[in-house]
Amino acid sequence: MKLLSRLSKLFLTAVVMTVAYPGSAIAQTYPNKPVRIIIPYSPGSAIDVVARLVGEKLSAWWGQPVVVESKPGASGQIAVEATKRSPADGYTFILVDASPMAAAPHLYKRLPYDPFKDFDPVAPVYATNFFVSVAYDSPWKNIADLVAAAKAKNGSLTYASAGIGSSAHLGTSMFEGEIGAPMTHVPYKDLNQALTDISSGEVGWMFISGASSQAMYRAKKIKHLAIAAPERNPNYPDVPTMAEAGGPAKFEMKDWGGLYAPRGTPQAIIDKVNADFTRALLEADVQQRMGTIGLRAWTGQPEDLRKAMVEKSAQIKDVVQRTKISLD
Repeated sequence: MKLLSRLSKLFLTAVVMTVAYPGSAIAQTYPNKPVRIIIPYSPGSAIDVVARLVGEKLSAWWGQPVVVESKPGASGQIAVEATKRSPADGYTFILVDASPMAAAPHLYKRLPYDPFKDFDPVAPVYATNFFVSVAYDSPWKNIADLVAAAKAKNGSLTYASAGIGSSAHLGTSMFEGEIGAPMTHVPYKDLNQALTDISSGEVGWMFISGASSQAMYRAKKIKHLAIAAPERNPNYPDVPTMAEAGGPAKFEMKDWGGLYAPRGTPQAIIDKVNADFTRALLEADVQQRMGTIGLRAWTGQPEDLRKAMVEKSAQIKDVVQRTKISLD
């Protein structure tokens, strides 16, 4: 009888502990089936590379497949909406850059989602600063030369971007304000075509990430006049900062990517995924591979990602109001 009484007490204690601390129980059994990471761009994109790098680590640690699912289109809205509609059970996440989560609300009058109300930030993942890229044989040697040309051409100097409202378009709009010289926007649907036209001198210049410009840069089809960052990129040690190249000293052009879950995902799961994503991002081979495509690991807590959203959203709102850029 005493043994039964002790067993009953132990069972009751276990039940109470599970009720009192449900998060710990969830975290201990999670995950027990495949986990899906949705990305808003095509396979082979920088976000896809990062998702697969981290996914391989998580799959090995968790003993469950981590499936990277590409859903490109509609400026990321297809992927974001698909994530929003998914159960908030910790088995669907989205790895996405700043555009759909911080810029889109200011560029569209109507969106099928609200970045702040429909999603829980899970983890910062990467950050990247943009380069100022021109033809390899361009006579411009630095940003001071480009600014002088922009002012001399009085609005006719052309720059490329991945489309109206893209990071490069918004960033160049900010840059125009900094230097006090308007330029002519040439939007592209195909970044490879944009880079081809840059390399031939058909279009003057563009802001572009290291990941997107790497092949053309290594082939010496284009050159980087500067990186819009306060410090040089260790993978491009010969490329000066904006200030070093004679541009606006404090001007920075950057993007970031973060992991989100549908709103209402259990906090215990968010905490576990954050910890494991951070652990994977700090692995030497992951950092090395990310560096080769122009990205750097950005680790932190969910609130760090939310803070970045708030700051980027305010920045984009100011640019959109000033320039009247709209995608509606």
